[in-house]
Amino acid sequence: MRAVRLAVPGQPVVDADIPLPRCGDDEVLVRVRAAGICHSDVHYRAGRSPVEPLPLTLGHEVAGEVVEVGANVMTHTVGEAVSLHYLVTCGACTYCLGGREMFCATGKMLGHFTDGGWAEYIVVPARNAVPLPHNVSFAHGAVMMCSSATSLHALRKGRIQSGDTVLVIGVGGLGMSAVQLASLLGASRVIAVDRDPAKLALAVRFGAVAVLAVDRTPAELAKAVHVANNGRGVDVALELVGSESCVQSALLSLAPQGRAVVVGLNAIPVPVDTYRDIIGREAELIGSNDHLLSELHELMTFAERGQLDLRDVVTNTVPLEAAAINGVLDALDRYAAPVRTVVVP
Repeated sequence: MRAVRLAVPGQPVVDADIPLPRCGDDEVLVRVRAAGICHSDVHYRAGRSPVEPLPLTLGHEVAGEVVEVGANVMTHTVGEAVSLHYLVTCGACTYCLGGREMFCATGKMLGHFTDGGWAEYIVVPARNAVPLPHNVSFAHGAVMMCSSATSLHALRKGRIQSGDTVLVIGVGGLGMSAVQLASLLGASRVIAVDRDPAKLALAVRFGAVAVLAVDRTPAELAKAVHVANNGRGVDVALELVGSESCVQSALLSLAPQGRAVVVGLNAIPVPVDTYRDIIGREAELIGSNDHLLSELHELMTFAERGQLDLRDVVTNTVPLEAAAINGVLDALDRYAAPVRTVVVP
């Protein structure tokens, strides 16, 4: 079958012809109908976040159609539309049973440590296949598996409460979902920060207050956020970019006892003034890693009801070809890509 794989870190992904994966007794074989291109894939290709074993098929936002079920599988049927939870875990350890499967010692992420969805077919454990509502497209179902799910998990980590004010730094794929989900979870005001006026305009359509980030220091950006929030800091700040300055901006934008949740990948240490930024205001700096299978079902409910709208978020599709995918990755690396691009095999 056709696939697009990473063979050498720091080099472009390449086209490949690989064997069709075999479906085990507890697994399902899925024909990929859509697979997102995430900013994390830029880090994987560059070698900033190691991928193994190589060569490996990338792509961790995946949706498709079940074409084969294993002998022990009673939960899915051939022809069913599904989205795929990208954490393949044992399902039996303390972490898995406690709903913290991202810490499973044997866990592997699709498109990072086991073959992902930039291919015609993929095999996953049956429990990783989440039924996709009939009124949700494959493209939207794929993007929900990372950008929407990771944003929901980050908001939960930030302990969002009804009436909270929420700052979203970076309104790409994750940020557009975060803006909508924050409102769904009860935020009284959502402030969106980005360098791209077009993305900010879309965030405003989803109900956010826009703050342009161009040519502003962290302190200047935090001041602008305070102005947008009637002179006070925010209760929850999501950092979705992965930069030193954005983490600092998130911390400086907090109200007393505010929570800054860091999601973006960044290899550069971030200096923190512990008294000014954390102790003095009893603020919290929180890491948020991946998401939970249980959260995916909640997302599907939002999408089925039309409360999570990704029609203007998935802005582009490309074929399952290395040249096209590399072009999107190059644009993402320059922060010049459309909000979200999906591979359609």
